[in-house]
Amino acid sequence: MLGAGALQGCGYALEGRGISVDPSIKKIGVPLFKDQTGKPGLDQKITEKVIEELLRKGRFDVIESATGVDAVVEGTLLNYTSQAIGFNRGSESGGNRSEASRYVALLTAKVRYAKTGATQPLWEADVFTARDEYDIGEDAHNYFDREEQALERI
Repeated sequence: MLGAGALQGCGYALEGRGISVDPSIKKIGVPLFKDQTGKPGLDQKITEKVIEELLRKGRFDVIESATGVDAVVEGTLLNYTSQAIGFNRGSESGGNRSEASRYVALLTAKVRYAKTGATQPLWEADVFTARDEYDIGEDAHNYFDREEQALERI
């Protein structure tokens, strides 16, 4: 999530780390994550994924606001990269040149989950990393489509 089980599943991530969910929390606010990555639309995509995952859990009402809620999930997207990790011999140059064929999308975020008005969070991570790998196949024109698919899985 936040790729590898991360932000998109903040509710899952909390449970997966042995943190019990407070039964008094009925409504969670997830305001738009702050974005320091410079990747257009990433803040909206990740915020939507966190909301979807919390709603999928079915235990909470979830809104995109920090007001009028019992708890808030806030986040800052710190870094996003897509790096080549696998290579093939290029066919255009007679096999003398390597071409990237597999990439990894890495997203690092700071996430905080706290009851409204509480000074101490229920859960927080200053550095939360999510990743997903993807192949671009034979056609390099697929790069952006496959990158977007990886972001959907993050």
